[in-house]
Amino acid sequence: MKINDRLKLIGDLVKANSFCLDIGCDHALLDIYLVKKNKNIKAIASDVAEGPLEIAKKNIKRERLEGKIETRLGDGLDTYSDEVDTVIISGMGGRNMIGIMKNHLELLSKIDTFILSPNNYQEDVKRFLCSRGFYISDERLVREKKYIYQIIVFEKGKKKYNNLDYFFGPILRKNKDKLFLEYFTREMVSREILIKMLPKGYFFKKLKTKKEIKNIKEELKDVK
Repeated sequence: MKINDRLKLIGDLVKANSFCLDIGCDHALLDIYLVKKNKNIKAIASDVAEGPLEIAKKNIKRERLEGKIETRLGDGLDTYSDEVDTVIISGMGGRNMIGIMKNHLELLSKIDTFILSPNNYQEDVKRFLCSRGFYISDERLVREKKYIYQIIVFEKGKKKYNNLDYFFGPILRKNKDKLFLEYFTREMVSREILIKMLPKGYFFKKLKTKKEIKNIKEELKDVK
């Protein structure tokens, strides 16, 4: 089964012998990739919508992986089971991800790893999980068609990060490459457009946005 570059990279970041809960699994393509790549991985493919989950069931059956992938209908971490050690969420907004975790704060202590690829508000996601006993163990950028996405791996533990680490990503900052340059150049341009569009009363928003633009320019000045 064909899988896009974003999902493939997420799958490649999953540890061997993991038991994964894939929230918002869509058609279970990631889960199928995971268990075919590593026979010791098991997965729960969950979705809040019945339609995609029915397609997921058909895909899993076609690949004869019913014993490795379970499907569950439910909202977010409502589908969690105690055997799960890794939670994967991709393709939704960062604040939606935070909402999913806030709805079940009692489960965060039971989960070893989160692999998240938020479409926006990445900084908020980082601050949220890092304030609740996780650190950022890996970060990647991946291009999918005309978009560039962040993939962030959180594991149990504590590390200190400053504001720039949260904004850019502590690991992405160390491993600056052409994709980093392109991604944050786009972020800078979008903020420059935003400043021009903001009404006069949005003083603090403009101030914050101008500071972000300055930080991006400073961070990118040595990237080739």
